[in-house]
Amino acid sequence: MNIETILNHIDSGHIALPEFQRGYVWNRAQVRGLFESLYKRHPVGSLLVWVTDSQSAKHKGDAPLARGVVKLLLDGQQRITSLYGVMRGRAPAFFDGNAKTFTGLQFNLETEKFSFYQSAMKNDPLWIDVTEAMKGGVDGIGSFATRWPQNANYISRLSRLLGISNILMHAEEVTGEEKTLDVVVDIFNRVNSGGTKLSKGDLALAKICADWPEARDAMKAKVKEWADAGYSFSLDWLLRSVNTVLTGEAKFRFLHDTSAEEIKEGLNRAGKRIDFCLNQISSRLGLDHDRVFFSAYAMPVMVRYLDRREGTMPEKEIDKLLFWYAQTGMRGRFSGSVETSIDKDLETISGGDNSLDRLLDELKLLYGGLRVLPEHFRGWNRGNRFYPILYWLTRMGGACDWCSGVKLKANLLGNANKLEMHHIFPKARLKKQGYKRPDVNALANFCFLTSECNGKIRDKLPEQYFPKIEEEHPGALASQWIPEDQQLWKIGNYPKFLEARRALLAEEANRRLLELLHGDARWLEGQSSDSKPVPTVLGGIADEDEEKELMEINDWVKNHGLLKGILAYEHSTADDGGQHAIFDLAWPDGIQEELSEPVALLLNESAETIGVANLAGFRCFVSQAAFKRYVQKEILESG
Repeated sequence: MNIETILNHIDSGHIALPEFQRGYVWNRAQVRGLFESLYKRHPVGSLLVWVTDSQSAKHKGDAPLARGVVKLLLDGQQRITSLYGVMRGRAPAFFDGNAKTFTGLQFNLETEKFSFYQSAMKNDPLWIDVTEAMKGGVDGIGSFATRWPQNANYISRLSRLLGISNILMHAEEVTGEEKTLDVVVDIFNRVNSGGTKLSKGDLALAKICADWPEARDAMKAKVKEWADAGYSFSLDWLLRSVNTVLTGEAKFRFLHDTSAEEIKEGLNRAGKRIDFCLNQISSRLGLDHDRVFFSAYAMPVMVRYLDRREGTMPEKEIDKLLFWYAQTGMRGRFSGSVETSIDKDLETISGGDNSLDRLLDELKLLYGGLRVLPEHFRGWNRGNRFYPILYWLTRMGGACDWCSGVKLKANLLGNANKLEMHHIFPKARLKKQGYKRPDVNALANFCFLTSECNGKIRDKLPEQYFPKIEEEHPGALASQWIPEDQQLWKIGNYPKFLEARRALLAEEANRRLLELLHGDARWLEGQSSDSKPVPTVLGGIADEDEEKELMEINDWVKNHGLLKGILAYEHSTADDGGQHAIFDLAWPDGIQEELSEPVALLLNESAETIGVANLAGFRCFVSQAAFKRYVQKEILESG
């Protein structure tokens, strides 16, 4: 059938998208390329459709299907959506994506080139708006002809453009009663093996949506609820917790035979358990937003454990579970093979009483004694695993602001009381003394203050501002684990200051951990396997200014309808789960998920860090300008 007929069938409900299809992910370059190929009458590939009964068909969007037999697009969604968007001037009913991608396509009658609208085209009559031309059809050629000098070639080219609607597209059909959803999704994955192949979570969700069409929207609503509270989670992550609640397994294949009613119940239970865990982690550990929320994949295990107790536990047991959570974050428990680690922990908690004790025994066996050592604070940058621990100690350890003396608890009122990271020894002064980036941005040189106080101190040296703080707010320095020896406040003794403060931080961390254990020190005893030298972790977000710059880039990306990147993305190997590098801002699955290559923005990083990212398959950019040019030229096609 020709393209116009296909679009008409979409309007009438005879053609739609199956529920398991992802949203629209093409960029402007792909839209332009499609129309260039069609204009030149080059082949653009056939479609693959699933012919099924409309009564049993689960489709995307709210528009009703036609009665009888309908066709669901398995391959060709991006092409057909682009054609519909440009030729109809609006998105189809099943649309889920960024409509700006196909808005404003122009055609030049002289050069026969396609491009998206730019201000320079405004007064040039040879640039034709493709949507306007398509909607006007052949009858509208006359009105266009009045805009430019009579030229037979122009009319011929415009007619050729309008002829795109009559181009035939072959559609192969998947039919037969034996073509169940499982079979069809497998066909979809085989056809799309080089493009939008479904992940394990997508496949599981597709099968869920076959029985419960609203499942995806219900899960999206819950994820948005957490996002509004400052926590960023994916549908896959939520589905993993639903899976563990219902099956006690990490692998999604165990979810396939679960009924729609069971899934609804599982989502309800998982949501409540996650809310409970987040509230406990926020209130007891002070980890109250996404940037300090580490070990997200510990949550499915916690959710399963809590669900087996029907959502209620005594305080001691809750605190012990929080101890386990903090330890998984510090040790990178889920940085390697996520499913394998989750499954092992789920198996550990599956049997009888004292399963939480066994979970802690497993951690101790794996890592040795679970005490925090001064060496753990030897790292640097905001992506280090012990950065959230420093934040936790600040929020829950009675740390005081150095200008007001107020304890830095959560929910302080006023923008001036927002917590900011402060370099105790100023960056500029340390760099002037020849210290390198890892030393300047050492964790032990970080503390948290209100933004107002951070601005007041600015670039003063500790030996200048510490005495005044101690005079005006006695004990405020000690509350932030500052060594008492005033000789260590001098920049010439900076390495010794770091060493002394690491010891104080480790001591405080162990004291807080022991509180969570209510004095039961058996898991903190023994020799830690981490007592060996902590390996150097490459890269990372150095300071508040760099993080602000990266967040601005993320907002810019989001405002263009694209996926936000992951701040302080942790690159580790599946072999040991060790933390090897921190990439400032990364899109491991591409800015257009699984359609563009992995991308990393690395600001002020070493050649070694960039080399690691390149070897890991990331396309690297070292400046905002270069990154934006890439997005605009290759993703948005607007420059």
